[in-house]
Amino acid sequence: MLLDYLFTDEPEAPGEFSLVRVSRRAMATTFEIAIPLGSHPDPVAAGEAALDLIDELESQMTIYREESEVSRVNSSAMDAFVEVEPHLFDLFTRCAVWTKETGGAFDLATGALTKVWGFHRREPRVPTPRDRIAAMHRTGFRHVVLNAERRAVKFRVAGLELNLGAVGKGYALDRAAALLRLQWGVRSALLHAGGSSACAIGTPPGDARGWPIRLKHPTNPDGSLGVVRLRDAGLGTSAATFQFFEYNGQKLGHLLDPRLGWPASGTANASVTAPTAAEADAMSTAAFVLGATGAEALTRLRPALGAVVLSEEPTPPTPRPEGKGVGGVGLQSFNLASDVYSPPPTRIDPS
Repeated sequence: MLLDYLFTDEPEAPGEFSLVRVSRRAMATTFEIAIPLGSHPDPVAAGEAALDLIDELESQMTIYREESEVSRVNSSAMDAFVEVEPHLFDLFTRCAVWTKETGGAFDLATGALTKVWGFHRREPRVPTPRDRIAAMHRTGFRHVVLNAERRAVKFRVAGLELNLGAVGKGYALDRAAALLRLQWGVRSALLHAGGSSACAIGTPPGDARGWPIRLKHPTNPDGSLGVVRLRDAGLGTSAATFQFFEYNGQKLGHLLDPRLGWPASGTANASVTAPTAAEADAMSTAAFVLGATGAEALTRLRPALGAVVLSEEPTPPTPRPEGKGVGGVGLQSFNLASDVYSPPPTRIDPS
């Protein structure tokens, strides 16, 4: 768990309330829909409907089932254009923009790299230089052609594979939140996928600041990187806390730098807030790869983003205008106002 959902246990919370929580396993994690009791006539039915949609989206996006839509694209798009469902095509289009904006630090077309490193089966290994270079030739969204008129996808190189692992959970939360708003009239809820992705609808009862979410320290179970308040927005967190292995005394995690074909290094944890959970997921991945300097550049490029980054190496405090950034030993935040992000009371050591 990289996120901790505080709900009502903060001392400054203006009032207590109860939540109806409905959860289910999907996409190798636990999705939960939390709706304040009394805010909706049938929160359980609404939550179950949202989770049913998430199940459908997993069946569409997974690369572990040959019959999924993404698997069909991966197996056929080299030979001809493959038409895809409109919402999925829209996601591909947005991901193409995010890939360009991040300079390739975020990229969906990394299936070949993930496989050669063994992370797709959770059997990690260091590939030979030849295998890694060969996988790099089959990596990159620049090799993907999107036909907007037909909503179709085609690949320019053989062996290229799309993998939605870096954005799929957030996208599923966005779709589920839209269902709750539009079809069930839900005006207050928090949706999350395990400890990495969250999506807020409105605010909790009696607290217009937003849903309080603690950013947990990636290696210290009792540590915190501060509290973010989320209101009609998404939050994504990236860290190599659980999926990594040791190689020649070096920790190599599952978050690969698509530009180098090697596990990203230098960042312990990156959390990003964004208008949607899908964008938050994508940008937290990019921020993890790019580090604090890159995260700051992203928040300047897209003012709707906010970021909290814990570097593996200590960084000196840097005075910044309010809402633009705060310094600390290893911890920095960007473009998050004081009413949105509360840093931990003491400076954070990355170790």
